[in-house]
Amino acid sequence: MRLRLIAGCVLIGVVATAVVAWVLHASLVNHWLAVHTGTVNEAGPYYGFWSGFGSDLAEFSILGAIATGVYQLVKKYNCHEPGCWRVGTHPAAGGQFLLCYRHHPDFQGRRPTHELIEQLHRQHVAQQLAIDTKLRDIHQQLFGRPADTTPGTQ
Repeated sequence: MRLRLIAGCVLIGVVATAVVAWVLHASLVNHWLAVHTGTVNEAGPYYGFWSGFGSDLAEFSILGAIATGVYQLVKKYNCHEPGCWRVGTHPAAGGQFLLCYRHHPDFQGRRPTHELIEQLHRQHVAQQLAIDTKLRDIHQQLFGRPADTTPGTQ
């Protein structure tokens, strides 16, 4: 919070300094601005603008579109924890969220160790085995015969 307050005060100070400089040296600032935007010393009014600075407006819009696309791509892959800019590579809640290691509930804010990866893998395999066993039991109860375990046959 303190950093935001300092940054806000600095921004206000810079803007106030720019306004005071413009007021005190208006003719110099206006001439510099006119020369660099191309609105002075040209054949007709605003010819210099449209053949100079104004022609770059389309390029600025293209750069804006590219920046928006990059932002959306980054937003798609970053951590779903609000305010976190890390890349989310670990699925959570059945794949609904991508979280970084600091916000993933299984990692408790630490990078996953080899032991943790093995433990989570064993839990996943056990869970899948329990689901498979339950489905086989249901199939046995419904049809009175064991389920065919050969993949691709029905």
